[in-house]
Amino acid sequence: MKAASKKRALHRLKIIEGQLRGLQKMVEEDVYCINVIHQSLAVKEALSGVENLLLENHLATHVADQMKSGKESKAVKEILAIYKLSKRK
Repeated sequence: MKAASKKRALHRLKIIEGQLRGLQKMVEEDVYCINVIHQSLAVKEALSGVENLLLENHLATHVADQMKSGKESKAVKEILAIYKLSKRK
């Protein structure tokens, strides 16, 4: 993983960790359901952002290397697998 991507991913995950703790506290304190749902959606969006960052890194490094080294079919299979996973959301 590229060092810059790793740093960004870890930073975002720490933020998400804090969001999750806040979400847990909201549930413990019986905060209004709609407010909890809004926070939950924010966490989901943040996780989606981390996924996008990881995918971008993977495509820029591993898949590019596979294509350059003649492993096009492996690269295509990986891209299709990720695409299929994204459709299940």
